[in-house]
Amino acid sequence: MTDSEFHQQVDELLISFEEIIDDSDVELDYENSNSILTLYCRDGSQIILNKQTPLHQIWVATKTNGHHFELIHDVWVDNRTQQVLSAVLTDAVKNQGGENVSF
Repeated sequence: MTDSEFHQQVDELLISFEEIIDDSDVELDYENSNSILTLYCRDGSQIILNKQTPLHQIWVATKTNGHHFELIHDVWVDNRTQQVLSAVLTDAVKNQGGENVSF
């Protein structure tokens, strides 16, 4: 994957996450600035997703952990735990913000 393909894939993914939040009934604010998506939870904590272009990874910081995701067969997978990004994000939003939304 080239850097430009990586940027396009991640940008589209972050936009899809924003659309999921917008289309749901959750109290979850977000900000996307320079391809860093910050989710603001009701408990005052944040979940931060950002690109790591040199590694072609997405890094996610939650209140309890950090994750590094790589694209494997069209699925973003944590290179340490083998968890899928959508599941990690869904769990983090539920645990930190008390909101139920499926990514």
